[in-house]
Amino acid sequence: MPLGETIMAPATPDGESAIAMIRVSGPLCLEIIQNALGESNLPVARRATLAYYIDKREKIIDQVLYTYYPSSTSYTGEPLLEICSHGNPLIVHKLSEDLIERGCRHASGGEFTRTAFLNGKLDLVQAEAVCDLITARNETALDAAQRQLAGALGKKINEYTDGLLQIIAEVEAYIDFPEDDLPVERSEDIQARICLLLNNFKDLIETSRYKSLLQNGIKTVILGAPNAGKSSLLNALIGEDRAIVSPVPGTTRDFITEQIMIGSCSIRIMDTAGLHDGGDEIERMGIVKTIEKIKEADFHIIVVDVAAAPPTLPDEIMKCLCKKMALILENKIDLPKILNENVFLPEYARCRVSLKTREGIAEFRDQLANIFQSNFVKTTADGLIVSARHASALKLAVESLISAGSVLRNREPAEILASELRQVLRALQEIVGDVDNEIILDKLFSTFCIGK
Repeated sequence: MPLGETIMAPATPDGESAIAMIRVSGPLCLEIIQNALGESNLPVARRATLAYYIDKREKIIDQVLYTYYPSSTSYTGEPLLEICSHGNPLIVHKLSEDLIERGCRHASGGEFTRTAFLNGKLDLVQAEAVCDLITARNETALDAAQRQLAGALGKKINEYTDGLLQIIAEVEAYIDFPEDDLPVERSEDIQARICLLLNNFKDLIETSRYKSLLQNGIKTVILGAPNAGKSSLLNALIGEDRAIVSPVPGTTRDFITEQIMIGSCSIRIMDTAGLHDGGDEIERMGIVKTIEKIKEADFHIIVVDVAAAPPTLPDEIMKCLCKKMALILENKIDLPKILNENVFLPEYARCRVSLKTREGIAEFRDQLANIFQSNFVKTTADGLIVSARHASALKLAVESLISAGSVLRNREPAEILASELRQVLRALQEIVGDVDNEIILDKLFSTFCIGK
């Protein structure tokens, strides 16, 4: 993906719409404005202009609105042209074809943002934040992505880098003058600063396990005995009759998954087959699959019928459950109850509802939102969340910091200490992109959508 070529891509999704946009980046932008849009003078930067787009055969494709950005003010750091046409897919196709004939090429996924990174418009952390911003599914993820795009994480990493460089400079001063041993008081000061960095890195690493949950949704499985109200719960949460509700046991044999918002969290909630012995072959297969999904889930909602005897869950399911990551939903409180409160799994959090009358549903949603917010949303004090890539680099940094601390305590040579600290520095540089690794960049930007 060499710089200097002119790339183009639709920046709006396929399909009919009021307006569609095509983005063009590279040295051919001015030539396209002159030849296809009829602008004989240098276009006014960052001002939308109405014009007819005329193809190479001198036929009008559409009346469009175009905006030109010079290199100094563009997203990519190269001349950039945005063409807004009517949102007919045929028009977009004809515009794209003509741009290709004029010397452009189709951009690959994330190539506009990659170009911005290579031209120094964004650091690597900010470039990743662009993708996070597009895919955010809840307020916390959106806020973290906006902070990252604004450079908050990059600035934090640079702060740590500056502090680390100061320590390295002090240590290497003693390497240049070997007759001067590292004083005990200086060693203790460096040890304290290393410990501070270590704690800061660990705090950042801790947030990484929540990032995929915030982006993709918390995998939540509804489980329980047949006719406890699992499908009714799914329907109540999504606000429509998505799952078939029937008094006949074994009605639900396959999985029904929906993405919904609970409070500020996005969850992927799944209705599963009722857990019980017996049934036909298909029903037993459904139960086996249910157990697999229970094992994969991040959170479990256990629906219990208070008008029936306490359920008995298989041992392999009980091993998957954790009171911090589960909620007992005691259903059918409108009926004469048999099950007393807190008899079934008394140590677990619970809520009592009637899915038939909708009594307690609002309270249940609030309780669920509080649990998700407490257990699945973790950021640093600055509201930062790091990705798996960042966490991997930070873990390497932590290992080297621990080794550096050991070198200090054991009064080993300053050369060894400096070597460990430089390993930390390399790990931090990898986060913000101060490394030339084409493979890393290819993998990173391949996850972006075309046109961004």
